[in-house]
Amino acid sequence: MRKQIAAANWKMNLTYQQGEKLLGDILKADNKLADHQQVIFGVPFPYLMMAGGAVTEENNYDVAAQNCYEKKSGAYTGEVSAEMLQSINVKYCIIGHSERREYFGETNQVLAEKLNRCLENSIIPIFCCGEPLNIREAGTQNHFVAAQLKQSLFHLSAEQVQSVIIAYEPIWAIGTGKTATTAQAQEIHAFLRSVLASQYSEEVADEVSILYGGSVKPNNAKELFGCPDVDGGLVGGASIVAADFITIIQSLK
Repeated sequence: MRKQIAAANWKMNLTYQQGEKLLGDILKADNKLADHQQVIFGVPFPYLMMAGGAVTEENNYDVAAQNCYEKKSGAYTGEVSAEMLQSINVKYCIIGHSERREYFGETNQVLAEKLNRCLENSIIPIFCCGEPLNIREAGTQNHFVAAQLKQSLFHLSAEQVQSVIIAYEPIWAIGTGKTATTAQAQEIHAFLRSVLASQYSEEVADEVSILYGGSVKPNNAKELFGCPDVDGGLVGGASIVAADFITIIQSLK
């Protein structure tokens, strides 16, 4: 069975002390994860070592950086390299979140370089893709997300692609008042898997975990995660409320 993953994205929220308490509260719930289940906490850079220490004795719990820079090293004040992340034992990194694309102008080509830097440093990328409202309304979402995969992932070998986690974000359904249905989530996830199968093989595509990133909540997680091609979620707001994220973890297949 593919890895079923509950990935928390804290974004730019919580003080160090609040983050420490949140982790403690979630870990105290003592959710026993099966071998195919995983929880990943995507925390701000200053909290990576604290979070890593908190989960070090936990089975199938880990931490992720929320971003890295596309260059290996150099005079890039304020940036963080994949090599730096690797040096503090960070094993996962969120790449290409819709907010990074929108607010910081990250292109598919830049994200391809970030993927390269992560893989060179044995960091598993959580690669985000998804379409905005105007693309969904035009009915061209399949073409749009296929281009994101093609331009950022398809230079990778089959072995490398199998190590990447994909997170689909229906940007049009986040903060717009519109809601993505479970059927829409399954449809686009199945399409993404078919794109991978066309480029590589069905066997390769079947190994890739594809997470749903469209406002996963305690009251919809079980239904969403029950879809055959939805392998968990990349969770924003609900991941910084201990009770909510605990319920989401418990909703994994």
